[in-house]
Amino acid sequence: MRMLKPQQRQTLFWIATAAILLWLMWLLTPILTPFVAGAVLAYVLNPGVEWLIRRKFGKFSLPRWVAAIVMILLLIFVVTGLMLILIPVLSKEAALLQQQLPSLVDKLNTIVAPKLKEWFGLHVQLNGTTFKRLLGEQFSTNADLANTLFEYAKTGGIAVAGLLGTLLLLPVVLFYTLEAWPLLVKRVQGLVPRRYIKDTGSFIDEINMLLSQFLRGQLSVMLILAIFYSAALALAGFEVALPVGILTGLLVFIPYVGYAMGLALALIAALLQFGNLYGLLAVAVIYGLGQLLESFLLTPMLVGEKIGLHPLMVIFALMAFGQLFGFVGVLIALPVSAVLAVAVRHLHAAYLRSEFYCK
Repeated sequence: MRMLKPQQRQTLFWIATAAILLWLMWLLTPILTPFVAGAVLAYVLNPGVEWLIRRKFGKFSLPRWVAAIVMILLLIFVVTGLMLILIPVLSKEAALLQQQLPSLVDKLNTIVAPKLKEWFGLHVQLNGTTFKRLLGEQFSTNADLANTLFEYAKTGGIAVAGLLGTLLLLPVVLFYTLEAWPLLVKRVQGLVPRRYIKDTGSFIDEINMLLSQFLRGQLSVMLILAIFYSAALALAGFEVALPVGILTGLLVFIPYVGYAMGLALALIAALLQFGNLYGLLAVAVIYGLGQLLESFLLTPMLVGEKIGLHPLMVIFALMAFGQLFGFVGVLIALPVSAVLAVAVRHLHAAYLRSEFYCK
């Protein structure tokens, strides 16, 4: 076997090093979640930190660590406010669902089941007693959603401890990452070989532009859809129009999953409040129009084809990242996949310029 050239040995060394690092990351996946989430949030919040630093307050400007704390507190305030809006509504819906389930089942049997048989030839007969027994096993007697979730949590103490650890560690990771962001960027740039510094700079600039456009566009889509769903549900007479509409709009950033969750919550609200076909038809029309608005107008105009991913690749990315990193993986699937797509484009261009391809 012929001896490898020094450059070939160096290439093999770096490939082996990268493979080992990827293997270690896979092994450490359970504890990487707060660090990955912290890095992503730091990237999102860093423009706000930079804006606060540049802004003058009289003769003074904020130190970077103070600006980082302000942005983190703002994030906590927004998340807490949303939770205070949504959790009481979910608890109320759970209580009403348990109380009204028998009458709802009767209405479904008398109204919906005949239509299903007439239109589709499906024979459906729901058993209210069975549903109530199953629901009673899932919810406590007072239908307190928080207590129910706590009961589930007790069965997985390790998972709960991990979740609490992540929630406690995330602000710490986020603060130190935001505070040291310029230094981190400079050190990463310092690791790039000088002969590749121009290509790397172009690559990073393209990624920054793509992600900033994606984030701004996605936030605009979320805001517009939250207003649309809230207003449409209110006009249709839904008592929980505001929280359900806000939740549906905000969950849009989780492709497919967010829309399905918002639709399910709206259907439950329709059954609990109206108990007839009007509520179901109203939800169908509102959410159908919302999906058309998002798919054919808002997303093409505000987000467009910036990430350059085929719909099948979007589904695969969501499933793959969800399997590897859980819920956080679903959140970061599309932006990370967009970064990988940029990397593939640059590698393809380099391959077309290579001596191996040209000869």
